[in-house]
Amino acid sequence: MRIAISTDGDFVSPHFGRCPSFTIVDIEDGKITKKEAVKNPGHQPGFIPQFLHQKGVECIVAGGIGRRATGFFNEIGIQTIVGVDGLIDEVIEKLRNGTLEGGISLCKPGSGKGYGFDKTECDHPNQAETEHHQKG
Repeated sequence: MRIAISTDGDFVSPHFGRCPSFTIVDIEDGKITKKEAVKNPGHQPGFIPQFLHQKGVECIVAGGIGRRATGFFNEIGIQTIVGVDGLIDEVIEKLRNGTLEGGISLCKPGSGKGYGFDKTECDHPNQAETEHHQKG
C-alpha cells in the first residue's frame, strides 16, 4: 500500500493541504519497500488529491483534512486517516505493524490558511503540548 503523510520537518503536519511536504511510503507485507519526501505542489482545491492519486497513493495520513478535501479523496477511492500526530518514523512504524489509529481532526476549518507559507500561529496545540499530553 502506498501512503502519503502530511509532513512538517520530522513530524506529522496538522494541516494536510498546507503542509510543507508529504512523506510517501510503500508498505508491502509489513515491510517498508520505499520511502520518499515530496514537496507540496501547492494548495488549490482538488489539486493535491489528484497529484497524490497520480503518484499511486491509496491512503492519506494527517493531523487534519478539510471536509472538501476528504470528499475529493473519497471520490477517487483514497482512504483518509486524520487526528494523527507525532514523529513521522513512529507513525510509519505504526502503519507497518497495523496499529495506527486516527481520531478527530486536529484543526478547525480554515485554521491552516497560510500554514507552511506565511502563517505564524495555529489554532491547535503546539507539538510540545501534544507530546506532553500523550506522555502524561
